[in-house]
Amino acid sequence: MTALRLGLCQYGVTAPADFDAYAAKLAALVAEGKDGGADLLVMPEYASMETAAFCQGTGDAHAELLGVCALAPSLLALFQDLARKHRIWLLPGTLPWRGEDGIVRNRAPLIAPDGSARFQDKRVMTRFEAERWGVSPGDPPTVFETPWGRIGIAICYDVEFPTLVRAQTQAGAWAILAPSCTDSIHGFNRVRLSARARALENQCFVAVAPTVGFAPSLATLDENHGYAAVFGPVDRGFPEDGVIAAGTLDQPGWLFADLDPSRLDAVREDGAVRNFRDWPKL
Repeated sequence: MTALRLGLCQYGVTAPADFDAYAAKLAALVAEGKDGGADLLVMPEYASMETAAFCQGTGDAHAELLGVCALAPSLLALFQDLARKHRIWLLPGTLPWRGEDGIVRNRAPLIAPDGSARFQDKRVMTRFEAERWGVSPGDPPTVFETPWGRIGIAICYDVEFPTLVRAQTQAGAWAILAPSCTDSIHGFNRVRLSARARALENQCFVAVAPTVGFAPSLATLDENHGYAAVFGPVDRGFPEDGVIAAGTLDQPGWLFADLDPSRLDAVREDGAVRNFRDWPKL
C-alpha cells in the first residue's frame, strides 16, 4: 500500500444565498484541497445543512432538516461532479437522506474519482438527532476499498464508541475518517479525545474534520467549534502524544497530512505494546 495524502477541511459555515453560491463555495474548496496535493478530501458532518438558508428558510430545526433532505440528491450529484472534475477521492461530509421507507438517516458518501459513491450511515444518534430531528440509526460500520487499502468512516458521535471502530479495524481499515459537527467545546473535545483513544487502542490513524464558525440565521448550524486533526499510535516511530497533525481552533481552512500504512504494520508488530493484537476477549 502506498502513502495517502489526506486533506481535512475545517469547514467555515455560512448561509449561502442560493444553490449556485453553495456550488461555487464547494468548487473553490475542492480546488484548494486538490492544489494542496491531497489524494482524498474530507469535509465535516452536516456541512450541507447550510443549504437550508435557501432551500427551506431558517429558524426551525426540523424544517431545515426536511428542506435539505429534499435537496440531498442534487447535493450528491454536485459532489460527484466535483470528484470527477478534479479526479480526486471525496468525502463531502454527510447528508440527511430520506429513504424510500420515509426514514431519515445521516449518510456519508465516499466518492471515487470516477464519480461512483458508496455510503456509510451514522450508527448512533445524538440526543439532538433522535429527539429534535427524529433521525434514525443506519447500517452498521463497513470498510471501503481504496488505492491505499481499506478505510473506515466513523461519523462524529460514532467515534465515541470503541466497538464500532474496532469492527472496522478488524475488517482491515488502517485509517478511520471522522467527519464531525459540534456546537460546543465540550462536544468537540468528546470527539477529539475519543478519536485519540481509537487511534491508540487500534494502532491506526483517525482523522477528524469539523464544522467551524457561526451562522446565526441557521437553527442547526448556528454555532460550530473544533479543529481538524490526525491521531496515531502513541508508540515508537510516532509523536510522543500521538498527534500527527492538528489545525487551529475555529479557523476555516485545510489541514494536510501524509499517512503511510506501513508504519502501522511496524508498530503493531514491534511496538512497545501491541494494543491492536492484545484487545481483550471478554
